[in-house]
Amino acid sequence: CDGEVIMTQSVDTQTEQVLLVEKEGPIAWLKLNRPKVMNCLNRELLKAIIAALAELAEDRSIRVIAIIGAGTKAFCAGADLAERKGMTQGDTLDYITLIQATMRAIEKQPQPVIAAINGSAWGGGFELALACDLRVMVEGAQLRLTEVRLGIIPGAGGTQRLPRLIGKSKAKELILTSAAVTARDGHHIGLINKVVNIDDGYLASEEFKAATNGGFINPLMIAVRTWAEEIAQAAPLSLKQAKYAIDEGYDRDLEAGLALETKAYLTLVNSKDRQEGLNAFAEKRQPNYKGE
Repeated sequence: CDGEVIMTQSVDTQTEQVLLVEKEGPIAWLKLNRPKVMNCLNRELLKAIIAALAELAEDRSIRVIAIIGAGTKAFCAGADLAERKGMTQGDTLDYITLIQATMRAIEKQPQPVIAAINGSAWGGGFELALACDLRVMVEGAQLRLTEVRLGIIPGAGGTQRLPRLIGKSKAKELILTSAAVTARDGHHIGLINKVVNIDDGYLASEEFKAATNGGFINPLMIAVRTWAEEIAQAAPLSLKQAKYAIDEGYDRDLEAGLALETKAYLTLVNSKDRQEGLNAFAEKRQPNYKGE
């Protein structure tokens, strides 16, 4: 990565750019940009995420996608309750369909997707993180599914994805009690892959103060960028097929899963990237993968 950041897209409403999309070498950042309302998910933002993912899916230069929230307080506070208040029952059903489609789009994205959890995530924000392949979280943030306290249940995949990540019993505990999960607790139970500590010097810096008002936490971005660049060294078709085999084979019996793995493997056998990988190994050099 050469460190160059290229703005590729922004999505506007009358008052704000709700989503910033930036390319940085092999990484694309999707930046939720509603810090004044804790990056909550209104319809415009959900549609913007779907559109950005569709565009990035066709971009061979992008190997990894990272999703981060603006500010230092919240990754995403879930649904936009102010918007929800004015919805009819039909509107609410349409919204549920839209948020479920967004989570599914994240999950089905051919590139690996990392949730860069810069602050607390509640409800749909937690579910957004669950839809990602990997999760990196700053110390001091919290995850929480609060829906049962509001007379509903997690409706954007929380009841299905959380048990698959941490087991049925622990997922029931978190959902039924609306218990908060710290970064360290999340790491302990296998929900969070990496925890990023922020030292007192950074917390007292002008950079952090600026981030509080809608900027982005640099130590978290550095940690995610480092990991993403490591992942990006792999062949992009291999990343896609490995992700597919894991996701699609997880709930199948072993024989069916192995058959699916073989099918995924065979799609790579005649690829140019596989030959490039073999040539690079024989020549003791770094491979130059192109996603072909």
